[in-house]
Amino acid sequence: MKTSKENILTKGWVVCILAVACCLLWGSAFPSIKIGYRLFQVESADIAAQIFFAGCRFTLAGILVIIIGSFMQRKLLKPSRNSIPKIFKICLLQTVLQYFFFYIGLAHTTGVNGSIITASNVFISILLSSLIFKMEKLNAQKIIGCLIGFAGVLIINLSGQTANLNFNLLGDGFILFAAFAASLSSIFIKKYSQNENPILLSGYQFILGGLIMAIGAYIAGGRLQTITLDGILLLLYLAFLSAAAYSVWSILLKYNPISKVSIYGFANPVFGVILSTLILSEGNAFGGKSVIALLFVCVGIFIVNYSSS
Repeated sequence: MKTSKENILTKGWVVCILAVACCLLWGSAFPSIKIGYRLFQVESADIAAQIFFAGCRFTLAGILVIIIGSFMQRKLLKPSRNSIPKIFKICLLQTVLQYFFFYIGLAHTTGVNGSIITASNVFISILLSSLIFKMEKLNAQKIIGCLIGFAGVLIINLSGQTANLNFNLLGDGFILFAAFAASLSSIFIKKYSQNENPILLSGYQFILGGLIMAIGAYIAGGRLQTITLDGILLLLYLAFLSAAAYSVWSILLKYNPISKVSIYGFANPVFGVILSTLILSEGNAFGGKSVIALLFVCVGIFIVNYSSS
């Protein structure tokens, strides 16, 4: 029998509001990271400094998650001996491998290719959960919904631009590896959160993964050249958005089929483009293509959720 909390978190409108909020937060990370690079004087070719910056962000995010989670439960969230291997597996996939491959891959491919390939993690998540881990059934509606949602990503990224169709391993291949790592992490979060607190898993995987990235990048020469109040505030915002979005996403995965939640991931690059236009004045995301892209994403989400109900 479901508890009142489980009943609320499985309602379509609740999943929609919370998942869209997560996507808005993740979408705001695109322009925020670029602003952070400028404030901390991180060069576009300095991969070590970029990974160090990301490691600091995720370590702070994990600390925030544990502080807020402990306050909400009125006790310090501490991992048990059985939780530690699970935390390590999630952090390896979600934080370390995903962002290692992502940052290197993005330096060797175009932003258009990166956005499109990253969006493939929605397909990968649903295929893995259905065909490999047998967590849910794959049907025609889910496939159609994914294709329509993916079309929205194509529209907002390719309108007025061109994609490089020459696949290269270090660029496009690494972005695909990053998407695969992110998809696998969703599977393990779904699996482990059935018997573990998803907030605890989220917080400690961020801390562990962030420290691994920061220490490794520091050894490789990664540094933040300039420290200012604006830079610190931006870093805290990036930590907050990671902490909030990932924790809420993990809770949604605990109580819902992976396809019902993951399909909202198609909104990430769409919001990223729109917010980049608003904040950085990059390009022009306000026109017919944005409306059409969002429409395709919404239709895809509706079809997948309808098939999951």
